[in-house]
Amino acid sequence: MSFLLDRLETWLALFAWTRGTVSLLRGVRRGPISAPARPRRHPAGPVALPGLDAVEGAMKHAREALLELQAREGYWLGLLEPDVTITAEYCLLQHLLGRVDERRERKAVAHIRDLQHPDGGWGIYPGGRSDISATVKAYFACKLGGVSPEEPWMRRARQVILDLGGLPRVNVFTKITLALFGQYEWRGIPCMPPEIMLLPPRAPFSIYQISYWSRTVLVPLLILFHYRPVHPVPLPLGLDELYRGGRGAVGASHPRPTGLLNFKNAFLFLDRILHFYDRYHPGRSRHAALRRAETWLIPRLKAPGGLGGIYPAMANAILALRCLGYPDGDPLLEQSVAAVEALVVEGPDRVQVQPCPSPVWDTVLAIQALLEAGLPADDPSLVRAGTWLLTRQVSVPGDWQIARPDLEPGGWPFQFTNDFYPDTDDTAVALMALSRLRLPDREGQAAAIRRGLAWLLGMQGEDGGWGSFDADNNRAWLNNIPFADHGALLDPSTEDLAGRALDAMGHLGYGSDFPPARRAIRFLRATQVPGGGWSGRWGVNYIYGTWSVIRGLRAIGEPLDQPYVQQALDWLDGVQNPDGGWGESCESYADPALAGTGESSPSQTAWALMALVDGGRARGEAAARGAAYLLRTQGKDGRWTDPVFNGTGFPRVFYLRYHLYPTTFPLWALAAYRNALRGAG
Repeated sequence: MSFLLDRLETWLALFAWTRGTVSLLRGVRRGPISAPARPRRHPAGPVALPGLDAVEGAMKHAREALLELQAREGYWLGLLEPDVTITAEYCLLQHLLGRVDERRERKAVAHIRDLQHPDGGWGIYPGGRSDISATVKAYFACKLGGVSPEEPWMRRARQVILDLGGLPRVNVFTKITLALFGQYEWRGIPCMPPEIMLLPPRAPFSIYQISYWSRTVLVPLLILFHYRPVHPVPLPLGLDELYRGGRGAVGASHPRPTGLLNFKNAFLFLDRILHFYDRYHPGRSRHAALRRAETWLIPRLKAPGGLGGIYPAMANAILALRCLGYPDGDPLLEQSVAAVEALVVEGPDRVQVQPCPSPVWDTVLAIQALLEAGLPADDPSLVRAGTWLLTRQVSVPGDWQIARPDLEPGGWPFQFTNDFYPDTDDTAVALMALSRLRLPDREGQAAAIRRGLAWLLGMQGEDGGWGSFDADNNRAWLNNIPFADHGALLDPSTEDLAGRALDAMGHLGYGSDFPPARRAIRFLRATQVPGGGWSGRWGVNYIYGTWSVIRGLRAIGEPLDQPYVQQALDWLDGVQNPDGGWGESCESYADPALAGTGESSPSQTAWALMALVDGGRARGEAAARGAAYLLRTQGKDGRWTDPVFNGTGFPRVFYLRYHLYPTTFPLWALAAYRNALRGAG
């Protein structure tokens, strides 16, 4: 199988070379993403500009609100809200495990119904179009939860599914879920033979050539693909009505190769070969592959926080353990179930499920905002936070060492614990926060910063940027394999992470002549869009990316009067909304022409305001109008509320709403604005 993949990559390289696209084989960008400049939006009318006294009052109120949310242990933790799919998948998992809590299920169904769109479907972010995969999962979860398919709102959902092409049009992961219930044929799913586990890490394709989130989801799926378990549901609870023309009228196979040779067709052809292989696999190699998958899973399941710290991987791992014969009551299985249950957020009449918790990220952002707002570096609240943060630093090896075998551990995770998968984003902001605090353990603080910086710098990619969890995880052609129909298989370098790394280096005293900084700046200049800004991988979207980059450039000492920086600031000026705020829809990931376009929100306004302040435009009208928007939209409790999703799991696939963002970022932005006007920042 390794030989076959080696030959495939050689053939693909030759084919790509003949078409002048060999850069795709290495994941190298051919040029900047095109996002045309938006025309300047002139204000609809005058806006009362804020005085410093008003800004001070709003900051004081917001600072008190943020401090009230701190946990006794020192961290902050806000709700991480996904779309409907995670809660629906949780309901379906309980049926597969035979552990349905009917009281909780009723609450979950109520939550699912709350998120239904007026047209009857469900989307992947508020205000977005209905998505067929999300709608099928929500419909199925409600149906298994006892809702009659003849309810008017279920009828509307069913019609949306049929209008969008019916059940065969859902994505691969949804098809796998349906196959587990006997509602889709396993043979119609792209082949994932467990022998993938036997491929060496440096092979053209292996589990280490894809992102951490794909890896932790895929390995348990390889076990499921071998056993192909089916938990049949009674016929009335099935989904035959979601097949246009009936289930028998539609084949379950995935698309066939069509047209001329291209990457996707090559992989579809390979998939047919793998399906044939899977029918006649040698027993010895299959046994070895399953054993390799199990031995890979066990240490990662034993680590606190669940497999990869993310719901999809945890759920798949539970099902894989069941296939391998682990009975109910087994410590490893029960620990995995408990990790899933820890993600459930239950209220009086609603249940929703988070994809993961975000305490490290929420904490480092809160520290930054409070320091900017004038809280002393040795304030007891910040000392508790910094001391807690020191305990979260990862000191053991992880998957990242496959690409960086000589690098010592030192990063921070996103979750409470995720030892195998620290990330560069959390690490960069943790370094900034720790560099500004005065903790009792000065020696331990300094040692943590040294280890963290060494790890962060060691994770820099060959292109000068940073991925989140792995270095040089950028073989873009792998996104064409049928399993990756979501297009989010990889973890390449991104602009927001490069900006964050520059910010951390600047906080620690390095300048733009520092070699890693020079490489990062070259990466950013190559990835700037023609309109002037930068895309944001982990926050929505160009506003977030542009803020991240401008802040990093300022911190590292890059001259901000250069045309490329001024162009980015001009772009932000030009996309300000008439109400003084800034906003951007998740749709800008699919259509870059929508960059900076959307309903104003506190978080996105705060990012834009901070970018203008960092870029030297704190005294301009746009910054003043942005500050006025934040003052006007602050709640009586001192907080703000984002009406839109502000975070990105996977562009075009999965988005999030960080509930602590509109408390943390507006405080940070108003403080930066105040400090700049006073000449203190």
